[in-house]
Amino acid sequence: MSSIYESYRDALKAEEPVVLATVIEGKNVGSKLLVFGNENVEGSLGSSELDRVVSRDALGMLEAGTSEVRHYGLDGEARQHDLSVFIETHSRSPQMIIFGAVDFTRALAAQSKLLGFRVTVCDAREVFVTRRRFPMADELVVDWPDRLLKRIGEDLGQRDAVCVLTHDAKFDVPALLSSLATRVGYLGAMGSRLTHEKRVDRLRQEGVTEEQLGRIMSPLGLDIGGRTPEETAVSIVAEIIAIRTGRSAPRLSETTGHIH
Repeated sequence: MSSIYESYRDALKAEEPVVLATVIEGKNVGSKLLVFGNENVEGSLGSSELDRVVSRDALGMLEAGTSEVRHYGLDGEARQHDLSVFIETHSRSPQMIIFGAVDFTRALAAQSKLLGFRVTVCDAREVFVTRRRFPMADELVVDWPDRLLKRIGEDLGQRDAVCVLTHDAKFDVPALLSSLATRVGYLGAMGSRLTHEKRVDRLRQEGVTEEQLGRIMSPLGLDIGGRTPEETAVSIVAEIIAIRTGRSAPRLSETTGHIH
């Protein structure tokens, strides 16, 4: 048991995604199963089949960033209450990838940090990607978006967000194409309705399907009447929260008329 606690401690210190499952009612109370983000496991809850089912559930909860008590049969059967297992997840911080070092980026980066995101600002123009402009960012990347996403795209999941704040086709089209190839939960692009219509035409020419286009929130944000970069940032993170929680809210991409 001590090795599990040591592994658990090391994972938490390293900020690696990990889940600790503990039987709190039923047979083998106190037994533990440690499930890592790479699907490796340590320990056992009492049977190999129970371990398999709980590991599967734990990985799903890790992706969603939730913790709860679940009930199982002795061998992991669903809809039975022989066992109660507390599944405690420790996910990595959600990632906010912002493409384009523009005026709105500073406000969105700051707002994202308040909500616990790990913020990366990426732009191919080195002169704009400076620590002086974006002191709140966790990482500054001088590169093209498709090259960055080639490196980190596999790590993006439903809790993560990509916001494309440029208005330059040679930058935002590669950013959107590469983002659509990931499992990122929120993908937004800044721009007027006309800008987005032209952007959509270019994406269709690149072979993007209508279903994929439906993943792109543009104009991005909720319709709260935001005018300043700070107010716009609030509307963007509000939309991210609404999508993540499944709540209904008026999104600019679903309305007509003036944006502001």
